[in-house]
Amino acid sequence: MKTFIKFLLIILPIFIVSCKNESKKQKDIAVNFATEVEPKKNLNIKEPSQEFKEYWYAGKAEITSYKLEQARYGEIRKGQAVLIYVTEDFLPNKQAKADNKNPNNISVLKLNATKTFNTGLYPYSIMQSTFYPVSNDKHAIKVSGSIQEWCGHVYAQLNNKEQFEIKSYSYFESEGDQNFKLDKAILENELWTQLRINPKSLPTGNLQIIPSLEYSRLKHVELKAYIATATLSRNSYSIDYPELNRTLFIEFNPKFPHHILGWEETFKSGFGKNAKTLTTKATKLETIKSAYWGKNSNKDEIHRESLKLN
Repeated sequence: MKTFIKFLLIILPIFIVSCKNESKKQKDIAVNFATEVEPKKNLNIKEPSQEFKEYWYAGKAEITSYKLEQARYGEIRKGQAVLIYVTEDFLPNKQAKADNKNPNNISVLKLNATKTFNTGLYPYSIMQSTFYPVSNDKHAIKVSGSIQEWCGHVYAQLNNKEQFEIKSYSYFESEGDQNFKLDKAILENELWTQLRINPKSLPTGNLQIIPSLEYSRLKHVELKAYIATATLSRNSYSIDYPELNRTLFIEFNPKFPHHILGWEETFKSGFGKNAKTLTTKATKLETIKSAYWGKNSNKDEIHRESLKLN
């Protein structure tokens, strides 16, 4: 009996430490644990600074307009892009913006990314929404994307649960109504918000990344993780997807609040032999801070002029 007790006293601490280590491995952070990540690329999670709180918790959204040159059907189309960042309280269980204060609320930095451009006679309108925890220690809680044009519209939504749960709807027969799950990996959509919180936390190296909902729908490629190489410099972040023949380059201000100055996305545009390698470009026009949801009368249209929006 004494021998058995001694055995327990030896083995229990080992078991407890093992459980704690395993617990750490399960943490749902926005880097891919299937790849090796050097210690210097840790997220450096910390309480938001006073500077961060004063900028992002002032009751206003940050709105930035961009001149857009969008590659579509083998040609470059002129248009406009707008990035709207705002902090919100989010209910993770209901996967929705909280209507009231709740101890279960999570503070998120939400990004609504919009694009409008014409393809000849008919217009395109694209919007993607990403809800990313300000704590910067988890994947985006929710991502959605929709595309409208005169042929029809498509919509996809990703919910972060035990796995990524995706619902996708399309007017194309081959894409139809779909419900499926994916193992967790880095989301391209979430990187645009992670950058604004702390660009130094962005994952780099050889990774598994799920491309943006916009790209997967426009190019009709399977929504899944693809091998990619991510590179971070002082004022830019780039992702190269060899299998997709696609690169994404984002330029940002290294100084807080790390405004996005523009981006380029290079890929094959068009179909079959007529496909061309083209580059979508977005160039910053103006940035304003505004509680825009309260500016919805005709007289408020003047604020669009300050953003240089038609």
